[in-house]
Amino acid sequence: MKLATLRDGSRDGRLVVVSRDLSVCMPAAVVSTMQQALDRWDEVEPLLQQQSDRINGKSAAGFAPFNEADCLSPLPRAYQWLDGSAYVNHVELVRKARGAEMPASFWTDPLMYQGGSDAFLAPRDNIPLADTAWGADFEAEIAVITGDVALGSDAQTARNAVRLLMLVNDVSLRNLIPNELAKSFGFMQSKPSSAFSPVAVTPDELGAAWDGGRLHLPLLSALNGAAFGRPDAGVDMTFDFPTLIAHAAKTRPLGAGTIVGSGTVSNRDADGGAGRPVGEGGVGYSCLAELRTVETLRGGQPQTRFLQHGDRVRIEMLDARGSSIFGAIDQTVAAPEAAR
Repeated sequence: MKLATLRDGSRDGRLVVVSRDLSVCMPAAVVSTMQQALDRWDEVEPLLQQQSDRINGKSAAGFAPFNEADCLSPLPRAYQWLDGSAYVNHVELVRKARGAEMPASFWTDPLMYQGGSDAFLAPRDNIPLADTAWGADFEAEIAVITGDVALGSDAQTARNAVRLLMLVNDVSLRNLIPNELAKSFGFMQSKPSSAFSPVAVTPDELGAAWDGGRLHLPLLSALNGAAFGRPDAGVDMTFDFPTLIAHAAKTRPLGAGTIVGSGTVSNRDADGGAGRPVGEGGVGYSCLAELRTVETLRGGQPQTRFLQHGDRVRIEMLDARGSSIFGAIDQTVAAPEAAR
């Protein structure tokens, strides 16, 4: 099934069941918010599935039109947002950009940070940026929403905890990152509010593309209307989602509604290199930092600027028929007063 949260004037919005083609929707009958559904998933999921079966029937008559612009992020706020860095190719490139060596342990022990989760951006909200000198970047990612995960759960147990999948724009302020990390206390100011796709989907909606741990489809990103990246999210993912979830649960339980991100989706080139831009026949990148690193490796310095006011970022994933699965994150960078 496909679920979304519509604006209704409240902080947590109104949960709706959405048709597979994203054309119509209906209010969830048994709960009013996504978090309520996750808290009561075993009880509520069969009832929501019945609604999904109805809305995907032969006729769409009687259902409300679905408009992605009316959506908040599926969870407008969450008890926990944990972002991994499962594509180690991305980690290696970004560290090269700031002259940092990559420890060998990064290939065997996942990286993860805990981000702010009290106020996510809606998928069509502007990205507020007070100072372009901060080096704003988008990061196109996949995320899962979990049910309850017990402390110490292994990866097999974690696999069964995946309730929903969605897309992410994990906004990063690259020029603030080095000084923050130098304090040895993690990200804070350099990781402002993230945005998630209009729709979250249950794993069964993805068919064979979801193997229980990885989503094997290209993740499409565009900058100012031009194709920027199309890496396959199932390729070069060093740590799958069950591994990331189990990593997070090593020393604490995870509550229903925990969001776990994949980190920036990143593919190596066919020759094992860093990858090529889409315009050169490669799969491109899911963030500006990777392109800037490749430009530096080639020419000694980056040529592409970080995001500026007025820049537009679009992130989407299509199924085998070319239809949007999650809807699109489509955001414009703006000064904070204009973003409100």
